[in-house]
Parts: sequence; C-alpha cells; structure tokens
Amino acid sequence: MTPLTSPLPPPTAPLRLRPPRHRVERRAIGWWALRSLLGGGTVTALAVATVLLAGPLTGPVRPWLWPAAGMIAALALAHLLVVPLWRYRVHRWETTDDAVYTRAGWLWQESRVAPMSRVQTVDTTRGPLQRLFGLAGVTVTTASAAGPLVITGLDHERARALVTRLTESALATPGDAT
Repeated sequence: MTPLTSPLPPPTAPLRLRPPRHRVERRAIGWWALRSLLGGGTVTALAVATVLLAGPLTGPVRPWLWPAAGMIAALALAHLLVVPLWRYRVHRWETTDDAVYTRAGWLWQESRVAPMSRVQTVDTTRGPLQRLFGLAGVTVTTASAAGPLVITGLDHERARALVTRLTESALATPGDAT
C-alpha cells in the first residue's frame, strides 16, 4: 500500500483568537452618537406626540403617558451618552498575512478570526452619516455560517487601502474559500 498524500500545502501555524490591535477612528464616536441621537430623538418625539395627541383624540390624557414618555427620553439620553463611548472602547480590528481579526459589540461582544483562505469577498460601505464623518465600513465575507466580519468606523482612505490589501492577500492565499 502507498501512503496517502495530500494535494494541499502543509498547514501554517494555527490561528488563535486574540484581541485585535487597532482601534476604529475616534470620529466613530460622533458617528455612533449622531445615529443614537437620530434614533432616540425620533422615538422620544413619537412618544411626546402620542401624549400630546392622546388628549384631543381620545379625551383626557392618561396619567401614565407622561412618565412613560419621560422614561423613553431618559433611556434615549442614556443610550446617547454611554453606547458610543462603550463601542469605541470595544471595537477593534487587525489584519495579518494569514487572517482578519475583529471584535465588536457593546452589550454582547463578539471576537472573530477568519483565515485568508476563507475570504470570498471584501466590500466597503459608506452611508450618508459615515460620509459626513469621513468614515467607511469594510465587510469581509467568508465561507462561514457565522456570516461576514464587519469592521465599522474606519477612515475612508484607510478602508479603501484595507480592501485593496485584503483582496490581494486573499487572491495570493492558496485554498478555495469554502
């Protein structure tokens, strides 16, 4: 009998899950805060409008509507003051020749590592608010059931360079990304 041989190259050093080195841009705090302000402000405005319109439409205003609207406003304000700074402390990213590392989330935090051999596509996103702050996001789609790795809050020029680097690295890495 002949020994079995593998057509694949020998494995490199094992990848390990570790904290990524790079923070997102500090401007991401403003971007997250503006998103929070727009979302929380909209919900608060709807709550106040509900209270104000409840009287003319349904008779006397229910006594619990004002405290409920106040609670919504307080939660929106707390979200605005806490979440953007918290996310900035948590969100990290790093790329090496072998892998992409990310850590994201604010209440539920997720750390991921994706080997370059699993990278299928690399995309950028720049919504209107991101453009306002000069930011972009990079999405690295892999052959993983967990979904893509997303790095948000990058300087748009750095994101463009990162996409180029990741694309070149993925093309140069042997494997079929499955």
